[in-house]
Amino acid sequence: MRKRRTARKSCKRTRIAALAASALLIQESPACSGEIDTLLFGSLDAGAATFLTVGAKLGLGSLDHDGFTVLASVGSGRQRERGDFGLPRTRYTFSAAAVLGYQWFFDWGVAAIFAGPEGSIEMLADPRALAASPAAYGLRLHGEIWARPTENTLLQATAILGSTRSSLWTRLAWGYRSWDTYLGPELSVYGDETGYRKWNLGLHATDFAIARYSFRVSGGLQTESGRRRASPYVALAVWSPW
Repeated sequence: MRKRRTARKSCKRTRIAALAASALLIQESPACSGEIDTLLFGSLDAGAATFLTVGAKLGLGSLDHDGFTVLASVGSGRQRERGDFGLPRTRYTFSAAAVLGYQWFFDWGVAAIFAGPEGSIEMLADPRALAASPAAYGLRLHGEIWARPTENTLLQATAILGSTRSSLWTRLAWGYRSWDTYLGPELSVYGDETGYRKWNLGLHATDFAIARYSFRVSGGLQTESGRRRASPYVALAVWSPW
């Protein structure tokens, strides 16, 4: 009986460890096949502004125990805006980060904090020209909490602060497990030194699996600075142990 309880506890810890794999995802492993030390992830946020991210979380040891971890990611984004004389233009952003952190396991969930370098390059395209800005480098701070208030509920909060663009991204989500998937509302906010602001409010379905891959799908309304009306957004995330 003790071995069975220990196995169940290890399985649950492994799922929670996978759940906390990425800043942009609610991540929970679809199966418990023992200890894991690497998770791959990717996400696509599509709306008036679009951003794609891929990366990996590496444990300096097993990811289902307290300890140091490395989170590395690269991303590319596009947003439309108004430039000089009200002319439309498109801003392309390419970014990368590698942060070192520590995660703590508790009976109620997982907390983690990371810090490390980040960099980005931007290009502006309008009907007249294409201009690229010099590469910028800075420091990224990243904190996240994954709480299990009850056996069937999940509360997640993430905040990422970057000095490269003086940016802040936060996400808060709640979910109730139904049909082996978390369903619930989500809210995210982004802002940076350019004056750009974005709010996303919607619903998410998290932790449904196909083979060894787990997914999250969400959608709702997005408001942006410079736009009078809200527009729809959809987001897809995928993750898997490696």
